[in-house]
Amino acid sequence: MPLSDKAEKIRARKGKAPISALTAYDYATARLLDEEGVDLLLVGDSLGMVVLGFPDTTHVTIDHMIHHTAAVARGTKRALILGDLPINTYPDPGTAVANARRLVDAGAEAVKLEGGVRQAGKVSAIVADGIPVVGHLGMLPQRVNEEGGYKKKGRTDDETQAILEGALALQEAGVCAIVLESVLPKASRLLTEKLDVPSIGIGCGEGNCDGEIAVITDVIGSYPWFVPPFATQRADVAGEIKQAVKGYLNALGG
Repeated sequence: MPLSDKAEKIRARKGKAPISALTAYDYATARLLDEEGVDLLLVGDSLGMVVLGFPDTTHVTIDHMIHHTAAVARGTKRALILGDLPINTYPDPGTAVANARRLVDAGAEAVKLEGGVRQAGKVSAIVADGIPVVGHLGMLPQRVNEEGGYKKKGRTDDETQAILEGALALQEAGVCAIVLESVLPKASRLLTEKLDVPSIGIGCGEGNCDGEIAVITDVIGSYPWFVPPFATQRADVAGEIKQAVKGYLNALGG
């Protein structure tokens, strides 16, 4: 089944021009990012922490994702809208296709799932249903409880080879791109060189992948309680909100 035009454009950027990607969880943010020309908007299950206040992504449901995907879709005209399949929504190919279709019906134009070799059959089934898929390898947030925390990947040759094996399986299954999260720079460069589809890094160092994805709250500084060490904060929205509220309270004589 051929990729959608938007997904095909992302895939065709491999080795040609960097891919820009930011998370978005609501209409207003999506519209602002889309109007500025961001290539890809990820409705990530990271919304569990930065929007819904959960400790990690493992509390996010498909209904959460549908709600926020629909809001982002209403604000987006140009960018590829990528929706995360949350934990426990793709245990087998049939369920994976059904939940991917639910995200597409809400406005997603592609879906993302975590894992490598054992996910290849699910990816193939989703792609066969006409839905573009982006893979996700390296550090897998949905497995944080299994792994006992968030850990850098690609520390050894064996670990890097295992990621590559998973990436090649996903590529064979038909993904249009692969997100690499918290993979060490040397390993990220190797993986990027070996793949025919674009790699989109997060926490992989500058220039080691075909694109870079960032969580919007990190970029604009609207979630000050935790900022990953690899994130670059480019604004202080939280500070501006506090100042605005102080001004409001002062005007009321509070």
